[in-house]
Amino acid sequence: MQIIKFNDLKFIPASHEDFQNPGVWKKVLLKKEDLTAGRVQMINWAKLPKNNSFKPHYHQDMTEVFIILNGQVKMNVDQEGKVLGKGDAVIVPPNKVHQMRNLTNEDVEYICIGITTEQNGKTIVIR
Repeated sequence: MQIIKFNDLKFIPASHEDFQNPGVWKKVLLKKEDLTAGRVQMINWAKLPKNNSFKPHYHQDMTEVFIILNGQVKMNVDQEGKVLGKGDAVIVPPNKVHQMRNLTNEDVEYICIGITTEQNGKTIVIR
């Protein structure tokens, strides 16, 4: 599991801007080398209801990137837990059991991007 903390990143001018007087700034969450080579299987805007969690599961050949849009969650990957907040991201490699729990009294929304290499990201739910 790779964690990217939004507050640790610096805003820099976008590459298409005048670096002396940029019109737009960016924080680079992920670079090509951070991700599995493959194809995008899905990009989801998801909602995790207050005080809820999704079932522990893994994907046989899919890396997932989660970007938290609001609130606070605990992401467990192979029994290692990390707390994430607005703007934070986590990369979950293939074959790693993961589960996310909403730690707040409001719905948490997040973006989930799946990158698969072979079998379309087959999901295995852990009972």
